[in-house]
This record gives sequence, C-alpha cells and structure tokens, in this order.
Amino acid sequence: MDLRESNSRRRLSPQPNPAGRNKLVSAARVAPSKSRLISPMNLTKILAALLVSLPVLVTLSLVLRNPSPDRIKGFADARIIERLVTNDTSSSSSSEDGFSDHTHMPKDKLQDGLIVPGFDEASCLSRYQSNLYRKISPHKPSSHLLSRLRSYEDLHKKCGPHTKSYNKTLEQLKSGSPSTGVDSSEECKYVVWISYSGLGNKILTISSAFLYALLTNRVLLVDPGKDMADLFCEPFPENSWLLPDDFPVKDRFNAFDQKSPHCYGNILKSENNKIANASPSFLYLHLAHDYDEQDKLFFCDDEQSLIEKVPWLFMRTDNYFVPSLFLMPSFEQELEKLFPEKETVFHHLGRYLFHPSNHVWGLITRYYQAYLAKADERIGIQVRTFEAGPSPLRHVMNQIYACAFKEKLLPQVERKKPIVTSSPGMPKLKSVLITSLTSGYSEDVRNMYWEHPTVNGDTIGVFQPSHEGHQQTDKNLHDQKAWAEMYLLSLCDVLVTSAWSTFGYVAQGLGGLKPWILYKPENKMTPDPPCGQVMSMEPCFHAPPFYDCKAKKGVDTGALVPHVRHCEDMSWGLKLVDSHESHDQL
Repeated sequence: MDLRESNSRRRLSPQPNPAGRNKLVSAARVAPSKSRLISPMNLTKILAALLVSLPVLVTLSLVLRNPSPDRIKGFADARIIERLVTNDTSSSSSSEDGFSDHTHMPKDKLQDGLIVPGFDEASCLSRYQSNLYRKISPHKPSSHLLSRLRSYEDLHKKCGPHTKSYNKTLEQLKSGSPSTGVDSSEECKYVVWISYSGLGNKILTISSAFLYALLTNRVLLVDPGKDMADLFCEPFPENSWLLPDDFPVKDRFNAFDQKSPHCYGNILKSENNKIANASPSFLYLHLAHDYDEQDKLFFCDDEQSLIEKVPWLFMRTDNYFVPSLFLMPSFEQELEKLFPEKETVFHHLGRYLFHPSNHVWGLITRYYQAYLAKADERIGIQVRTFEAGPSPLRHVMNQIYACAFKEKLLPQVERKKPIVTSSPGMPKLKSVLITSLTSGYSEDVRNMYWEHPTVNGDTIGVFQPSHEGHQQTDKNLHDQKAWAEMYLLSLCDVLVTSAWSTFGYVAQGLGGLKPWILYKPENKMTPDPPCGQVMSMEPCFHAPPFYDCKAKKGVDTGALVPHVRHCEDMSWGLKLVDSHESHDQL
C-alpha cells in the first residue's frame, strides 16, 4: 500500500478534538484532492461518453415501455385469467396491467345478449366466466334471435316441469286421450329429446331439437340419461329443462322403435288418417341414422301441419338435422330472420345452451391455466380414427404432419443441426393441444419437437389431457373429460379436426372456428391433399333425406339452395354455409 495514501486515510478519519480544528483541516485537505479528479480533460471524457450512450438509453427505454404485442399476448391472457380468480365480480374499471377489467364486461359476460343476467353465478361458474377465456366472437346474434330466445324463456317458465300448464298437459298424456287439435295460446306443447348416442352427437342433436322447438313454439325437455345433469348447467332461467324422474312415459323410451304403434313413420305406413282425424296424445319421431323413407317425411311441410296438433313429441336422433329445416318453405322466412349468417346456427345455439357444470369447468380452467394460457398461439388437433391398429397409425401420423406443415400451422424441425442460433422474426411459444383416445399421436409430436429444434426458433409444447383407450358412452367421468376436451379445443386459435367426428364439430362451432379437416384415409394411405379448410363452422348432417316433398321424388338436396351444400368430409352429408362461401367453392 502507498504510504501517502495510508497517511491521507488516517488524516481523514475522525479524531477527538474538542476545539473542532481537525474537521476544518480535513475539509481543507480533501478539497484539493477532488479538484484533481475532475480535471478539464476528465470532464470532457465524461461528457463524450454520455453523448454516445444517450441514444442507446432512449431506444432501450422505448422498447421496454412498448413490448411487441406478439410477445405479451400469452401473458396478457394469463393476467386476464388472474382477474377471474381475484376480481370476478368487482366493478373497478382498470387494472395494473393496463387492461380494462369491466369496461366491456356487461356485453362480453352476456355474450352479446345470448345470456341473460339473474342466474345464481355460484351454481354455474362457466356461464359468466367463459368470456375471460374465449375471444370475443365476431359473429353477432341477430336482434330477432335474441327476441325469440327471451320469448322462449317466458314460454319455458310458463310450461316447464311442474307448472300448472305442464301438469294439465301431462294429465292428457297419462289418460291417453286424443288431442282436440285446437291450437290455443293457453296450451303448452313439447318436444322431448331422448338421450341417445355419444356426447358429441347429444350436443348437436339437442341443438337441433331446440331450434325445432323455437320454430314450432314448443318447449324442449331433455331426458337426462345417466349423466346430463353432471355435464351441463341449466340453460333457462327459473325452470329446469330436464325431464322429471317421475315422467310417466320415461320407462318406455328404450322400447320405442320404428315398429312402435306411436312411431310417426309407422303410422304413415298404415293409418295416415289417424293423425289427421284425431291427433294422438303423443308421437315418437325416429330420426336416427337408420330411419326410413316414411320417417324422413318429418321434413315435409305437409306432414308438419299434422304433427303440429300433437302436444307431445318424443324424438330420438343422432343427426344434426338443422340443414333440412332450412329446406322447408314453412320455416324459411323465420330462419332467415333468426340467422342472417347461415353458418352461425350452432355457434349461437351452442353457446346459449351448453355451459359446463362446475366440476367440468374446473377441469377446463385448471388445464388451460397450466398448459395453454401463456402461449402466443394455441393449436388444437383432434384425432379420431375409425380403423383398428396400434397407435399411432403411421399413415394418420404422416397425414397430421403433412397437413400441419403444408398449411404452416406448425413449424418444421431442423434435423441436421442440434440448435438453431438465428431465426427471422421473434420466436413464439406455441401450445399444441391434442385430443385422442390414445396417447401415440401426442407422444410422436412431442418427441419430434423435443429431439429437434424448429427451423424458425419457435418453442413448441405438446399436451394431451386424457387418453381413455376407447369411447365409453354414458360413463360419467369419461363424458366429463370428453366435454372438457371439446371445450378446450374450442379455445384454441387454430384447429385441425378429423373427418366424420361430431367431437370436432362441437369444438369448431363453439369456438367459431373454420378448421382444417383431415380427410378420411382409404386403404391405409395418407390422402393427398391431407386436409382442407372447411367452408363454414357448421356441423355436417350425416344422414339427410334426398327427397323433394312437392315433386314427391328423389332429388339432390345439396344442390337446391346456395346455403345448403354437401360436406367436405362426407360427400352425401349436408351443411349450412353462407352463400358467398358456397359460391367461392363452386
């Protein structure tokens, strides 16, 4: 150590001096030392350094204050979800992250008026919380649809289970006495949906039955089957849509078939005048995939005028039969007012009717927050195969990759380099949600993105909530997981679905998405092209009638009007499209 420096430090140390002389001496000695440090040359160097660094500091400040929207997207989603937990019912108008908590809440929370306020929020958390997880739909319900839904809710309140009007109509059903056929505003009429088929089919067929109820001023009652009450909240205020356990005909549902004496098609075969002269107290409508030509006459206006007089209709179907309702002249004008955008029927009715129960909502929200919330982009891939064999089927796996890479839904991987050091643009975090009965497909995709870097630097996470092995219809937990997975798929930004699958139809409709559909493979070969984007988000009617009711002859019902076309995944099926979309495809 330099002796002078040591002596100087000792002199600067406080010394006991009653007169205070040491303090003055120290100050006098320090002052010259500081002046030597800030010489004119040193001052010039400091100023030059500040001038050089100033632009860098300003640029860095602007970048930190205005991050790329792409990079904050996933984290913004997560912060919105945090508000759900901490401040769901507050009325504050701003939050620390810069998002307005409730500026748009009344409109978003009620989904543009589809949902009405006044429900007990705790009994069905999803009803008023789904807006925090889902993008605002660009497809707005028509004012006429909203008006009709409010009118229906009043009708359901008046005629729902255990009301005076319901009890009166029920007595007529119990007695088996024929209906008078008088259409009185005081009378209530019903369509009872009989639980049937898998969960995806159930959701689509309930929507079909509800639209039919709207068009014919009937009340929809739903047979709860084994687990409907555990899957969905009540959609209508003040009265249940579930058929009561003590309903008198309920124990006969399993026996209803096409040969039943009350089956509409069977009656037409033998005693057509029976309905015209003295309407029965109820009819069984067999609209499942195996229905015959007489059953299909349900979609003819002349027959509807007879069915209209019957107070109780019991419907079994596994078909989304909405497209055929749009081909009926008697409903044409009303449907035009209800759905100016033809492809939004299930999008609106599905979001109105189907709110996950609290248990299912827990499955959805926990999974979303853990695996999907922070992603810049969420890609859903729904895999449903109808072939036997070990998972993954190689030709199906190749088809998924071919579709995802061709349509640029997922990035390719670099197989020659262990690390990609540079990439154009800002790398993104993408979450891939795969749903399948088996785990093989997600494992294959996950391993590929773990073992190889992406060519563009994106980070890919691959997730699969469950793999149940095989479909287990009407098993409670299995159906709860299936419903949760449909809903999670609907929250994705991009969707790939499998041909013929109602599971995928539900997801695309709820999410308002036009997915890329994987064409059905033939002879274990990957189709070319592997997939195509659908014309509309509407589900496909798999078993439509091909009959001209006026001409009483067969006809291609997919070529009658611009807004009903054949499906991309099933050439004989029908689906609703907006007219401009259908012309683009021709």
